[in-house]
Order: sequence, then C-alpha cells, then structure tokens
Amino acid sequence: MSTRPRDNLLPRRWPAAAVGLAWISPWVVGFAAFTLLPVAVSGYLSFCQFDGLRPPLFTGLDNLRTLAADPLFWKVLATTSVYAAIALPLGTLVALALAVLLNTSVPGRTVWRAIIFVPTLVPLVATAMIWLWMFNGQYGVLNVVLRRIGIEGPNWLTDPHWTMPSMVLLSVWSVGNAVVVYLAGLQDVPRSLYEAAHVDGASPWQRLRHVTLPMISPSIFFNVVIGIIFVWQVFAVPQIMIPGGGPERSAYFYTMYLYDTAFRSLRFGYACTLSWVQLLIIVALTALAFRLSRRLVHYRGVGG
Repeated sequence: MSTRPRDNLLPRRWPAAAVGLAWISPWVVGFAAFTLLPVAVSGYLSFCQFDGLRPPLFTGLDNLRTLAADPLFWKVLATTSVYAAIALPLGTLVALALAVLLNTSVPGRTVWRAIIFVPTLVPLVATAMIWLWMFNGQYGVLNVVLRRIGIEGPNWLTDPHWTMPSMVLLSVWSVGNAVVVYLAGLQDVPRSLYEAAHVDGASPWQRLRHVTLPMISPSIFFNVVIGIIFVWQVFAVPQIMIPGGGPERSAYFYTMYLYDTAFRSLRFGYACTLSWVQLLIIVALTALAFRLSRRLVHYRGVGG
C-alpha cells in the first residue's frame, strides 16, 4: 500500500478543474459582461440624474423621494398588483384543470395537448395583433360570438372598465408551458396511491385534493414562482395593444411605465430606480413563496 500523503494527489486534479473552468468560461464572461455589469451600473444610475446624453449627475436619494411622491408610480403599482392577484391564480387554475383533463383518456388527447401548447410558440407581436382583432368592439371574434347568443359585447380595449379584464383574459392564452409541467408531474404520480384511495372509498374530488395536488405540489410551486416573475414584468403585448395603458391608464402596467420613463422621457436614472424597486418586489414575493412552500410543498423522500 502506498504511503504517499493525500495532499500529493491534489495537483493531479488541477488539470481537470482547469478544463472545466475553460469550458464554462464563455458563459461566465458573458454573464459578467451582460448581466452583472449592467445590474451594477443600473444600481449606480438609480442614485443619479441621467438623460443618456450628458454624464450622470449623482443626486443621492432624490430619485427615491421623487418616486415616493409620484402618483403615477403608485397607480401602476396598484394596477400591476391587481393584475397579478387575478391573472396568476386564474392561470394556475386553468392550467391545472387542463392538465388534469388531458391526463385522462379524453379522445384526441395528443391533438389537444398540441393545440394548448402551440400558442406559447407564437411571437408576442403576432399574439398582440391576433388579440387586437379578437377584442375589436365592432367585428371582433369575441363580440361576434356573444351576439350569436344574444349578448352585446363591450368595447374591450376602449372601455376603462373592460381593459383590465381583457388583459387578464389574454394572460390565459399562454398557459401551455404550465400545462406541460403539470402533465409531467401528473404522470409521475404512483398509480398505487389512486388505487389505495379508491379502495378506501375516496371520491374523485378527495383523490384530487389528497393525492394529486400534494404529489404535484413541486410542479405547482415551480409554475407559481415563474408566474410571479412573469406577471410583474408583463410588457410586450399590452404595450403593442394599448400603448399608454388605454383609457384612463386602466391597464398601464409597471414595466410599461418603466419603459416610457426611460425611452420616452429620457429619465434613465429614475427608470433605474423603478427597475430596482420592481426587482425587490419580485424577490420579496418569491422569498414569500419559498417560505410558504416549506409547509405546502410535498417532496417525496424528504421528511419521511
């Protein structure tokens, strides 16, 4: 048996480590140059007055004071909060219901899965144009269908009372990714659990509540976290469909205000402050979701 000290073996590992670092170095360099550096610069600019033309002027906490007294900031914050509070639960329920349905022996199951997933592949600009036509108050598809059943549809995008419901309804269009995640989780649930619940006399609702939902709770948690990030950054589709948030700014979302502040008003310093506030909100909500997941998410093999 060799008595060579273990420390003498360490140098042999360095070439392998160097090769590994070399392989990931393009990603590390790209991440540092295009993510970390812009984040650091925006953090500095959030304390500056900067219009993109002249050198930034450090103003300390002036941007935060302006933000606290900005009525439009509080309006878009409230509007985005309402949208998130409705769109996220609605999208979760719709995606979960579709996944449960498609996990059964419904006729044409493969075709329905493809139909539900296809909208996620449509470019956002095309999505906006399609829904502009569907929401048209005169000849849009939705109002034509409603007239067929004797209901006079609203002016979806020009009535301030219907602009937000329109955006919430549109958010359900892109649940395909969540449905795929739920389907993967459902197919991984042991059939023996359903058989045992059936033997015990559990109803379909009880099997859903006490077997299905706990077993796919990691998938639900994943989709909720992704959904939090998405609903608080909603931008492209409403920006194309209703620039400025529509009548009375009823659907003027946070990222739309951030964009207009930076690229229309050229207040890049204030826009950086808005972006950091948005980041902190998303981080706080995500942290809350992780905290709640300790009690609500069931991981098989963890904790007995």
